[in-house]
Amino acid sequence: TGAGGSIGSELARQVYALNPARIILVDRAESPLYTIQRELEIRGLNSRGQGEVIAHLGNVASRQAMADLVRELQPDVIFHAAAYKHVPLMEQHPVQALRNNALATRTVARLAARHGVDRFVLVSTDKAVYPKTAMGASKALAEWVVEALGQAETETTFVAVRFGNVLGSSGSVVPLFQQQIRSGGPITVTHPDVIRYFMTIEEAAMLVIQAGSIASGGDVFVLDMGKPVRIADLAARMVTLAGLSVRDAEHPDGDIEIVFTGLRPAEKMFEELLIGSNVSGTEHPRILRAVEKSLPWTRVEELLQQLASIMQTVDCARARELLVSAVSEYQPNEHIQDLVWMKRNGVVARPIDDPKVTDLSKVRARLHDS
Repeated sequence: TGAGGSIGSELARQVYALNPARIILVDRAESPLYTIQRELEIRGLNSRGQGEVIAHLGNVASRQAMADLVRELQPDVIFHAAAYKHVPLMEQHPVQALRNNALATRTVARLAARHGVDRFVLVSTDKAVYPKTAMGASKALAEWVVEALGQAETETTFVAVRFGNVLGSSGSVVPLFQQQIRSGGPITVTHPDVIRYFMTIEEAAMLVIQAGSIASGGDVFVLDMGKPVRIADLAARMVTLAGLSVRDAEHPDGDIEIVFTGLRPAEKMFEELLIGSNVSGTEHPRILRAVEKSLPWTRVEELLQQLASIMQTVDCARARELLVSAVSEYQPNEHIQDLVWMKRNGVVARPIDDPKVTDLSKVRARLHDS
């Protein structure tokens, strides 16, 4: 699922290279789905893969659509990469984040168990650890679904694979920095000390496939992302690699300025890959097994049913209250930003007025509020 996305399409390429009898590409976005379908078909013609390529235009949040697909085409393995992932956008659409990331995972995972799928592999994110955002909380719930079903009596092996940022993905800072450099700058970085883990898309997809193959059921695997990178250093390095120089107080004649815009709503200074420090090794040196608390399937199902009921009325406040009470690690540090809910409840957006951030940050805040 999510076959047209950055991770999903790379998973499709690598799986197809393993010569499956059939690969089913599922996405709700027509153009990216068509693009990866044609790419794999051309690879097949050039003998770099074989097997039938099926493109299925469908929404993973639609139970009926997914039930028809799984029942009729009977996949052996499901790589569930479909997700909303852009943090600021999901803060403005928290109900959609929960519906597409958490409830859709429940839908596809339950169908996998019901129809005898051999393995279900969830592509997860470090933002599910101690989440402060709607996107992170929704992925934490998705992991709970996988853990709970993995402990239930089912023939399907369930596993979640958690990792940080991937270089070159649609949500990565690298394409943004490249565009800003081509435009003559400035490069915008939220904070001088923000750090992130990075991995190439090819590495991440390869390790996701390998993690799926070694899972025993209900596992949450964490990929070894190496050392974290300071985003400001990454920006400066990209300027240098472009044959240009950074313009700052010490180098006023430089080519590209780096501007610090202030942390975005609910943005962390650094992302964590583990809840606690309980981790064990696996037979693969770059795949670790996280040992974290989990809930039984009955409790997870009850929680998601409550969320589904609340989301019918787009009641963001009640949804957040339920998440805070259920996901003890979820600690939102921003006001609700869903514009429809705010308008309905007469809530006025709070201006951000921090003297420590630049004027550009204040402009961003005013544009957001308006």
